[in-house]
Amino acid sequence: MLAREMSEAAQTLEPSSTEPKRRNGAERRRHRVYVTRNTEYHFRDGFCVAVRDRRSGDFLPGHLAIQRRLHGGLKFFSNGAIIPNAGDPKPGEALFFAADGRDLVTSPLESIDRPSKALVEAYPEPPKPPPIPTRR
Repeated sequence: MLAREMSEAAQTLEPSSTEPKRRNGAERRRHRVYVTRNTEYHFRDGFCVAVRDRRSGDFLPGHLAIQRRLHGGLKFFSNGAIIPNAGDPKPGEALFFAADGRDLVTSPLESIDRPSKALVEAYPEPPKPPPIPTRR
């Protein structure tokens, strides 16, 4: 239900005027890192391509966020209220990934960064999908 509401809200959003722009007005940077207290979520073109533990620096190849699209952020309030943000999540909001009953909500963001070229090149290969069984 929350995924549907966020999807509907995303359709009504206009591009943010706070986004960094190049001279021609188009954002060309493809990579972004969302940093929570314990984890870094690495994105390319809106999809999570790697998740890394901040303490050890190890990539977590089995994390549920990998290969999923980010659907927005969730702001949690002390009175229990939750406000969805279908746009780009901001520090203080949790990341929200929606996927057919396996929704994922992270801890609140501490920062949003750009990864170094060396870190992007160190991303692990994406998991291979299971083979499709053939009929005999």
